[in-house]
Amino acid sequence: AGYQTEAALERELIDDLKNQGYEYVPEITSPDALLTNARKQLQTLNQVVFTDAEWTRFVDEYLDKPSDSLVEKAKKVHENHIYDFVFDDGHIQNIYLVDKTNITRNKVQVINQFEQTGTQANRYDVTVLVNGLPMVQIELKKRGVAIREAFNQVHRYSKESFNSESSLYKYLQIFVISNGTDTRYFANTVKRNKNSFDFTMNWAKADNTLIKDLKDFTATFFQKNTLLQILLTYSVFDTSDTLLIMRPYQIAATERILWKIKSAYQTKQWGTAEGGGYIWHTTGSGKTLTSFKVARLATGLDFIDKVFFVVDRKDLDYQTMKEYQSFSPDSVNGSESTAGLKRNIDKDDNKIIVTTIQKLNNLMKSESNLPIYQKQVVFI
Repeated sequence: AGYQTEAALERELIDDLKNQGYEYVPEITSPDALLTNARKQLQTLNQVVFTDAEWTRFVDEYLDKPSDSLVEKAKKVHENHIYDFVFDDGHIQNIYLVDKTNITRNKVQVINQFEQTGTQANRYDVTVLVNGLPMVQIELKKRGVAIREAFNQVHRYSKESFNSESSLYKYLQIFVISNGTDTRYFANTVKRNKNSFDFTMNWAKADNTLIKDLKDFTATFFQKNTLLQILLTYSVFDTSDTLLIMRPYQIAATERILWKIKSAYQTKQWGTAEGGGYIWHTTGSGKTLTSFKVARLATGLDFIDKVFFVVDRKDLDYQTMKEYQSFSPDSVNGSESTAGLKRNIDKDDNKIIVTTIQKLNNLMKSESNLPIYQKQVVFI
């Protein structure tokens, strides 16, 4: 293994992905071939057939709009992945880029040695396609070479060709870099301050043991369901157009809390100590993002009526509101007063309510019989 070449490392990675159910399509090495394959995959996902004219129009209007930047492409994955397309015969159909409800319906493929020219011609190592769109780029260096070289190479490609005109590679969400012995991942972002090597992350088990070796990383991170969850569930495209991919411990915490909410519901442990729990976070480890993700996913559970995010001081209340709103502007109801809190609770929109303990306490003291008391809520 000490003498394994980069090409051998790449072959082994592709074999491992094939064994995990990825379809390997070695013939996709050019932008034209990539687009043809995307058409096939999106037709299958949406159970439609585009005529050539319709497909060209779909690509120009939505899939690869000439004016699209990296930001618009990321929005298509995170916010508007469904497009109302008008077919030539006049009927309208929702065309999905990804299926977020039934994650297993998304098709994963792997290609390698893809060539593309921007200001320079580049050839990329390994790309993972989701429904035909490049979403994960893996750059490899042979063992013994510093992993930072792979990081620098990704940057060079970003400048020279990933984002060249009408390039589907603007759909890239995640970069993975590895030299076989150390493997890291990071989000594709245009923000200069988020582009340093410090933002690369190791993958880890739920107990926080790092998974650095490429083989182990492939078996866990690239397990089909895990990868799709990371791409479609455990990432946030915030209001300042920054893509945030959650860290392994954030994902583990989120999954554990959601499991707890569900099991408390099933075993009827509402309002008991057994029905809750706590997550311990160090300073600066991203607890707002973790709690926001939990709150968002909890509002999506069909047996939950409201999610309360309870803090203990007014300034913190405002700060949390602001942070939450930076992730998603319209998912949060803050309230200025106890009366405002009551109004927010009465609203039917399934939103997260940020409030202080004091306001909540005043409300419950002054109102002995609110409809919300009979409903199922989550407190964070």
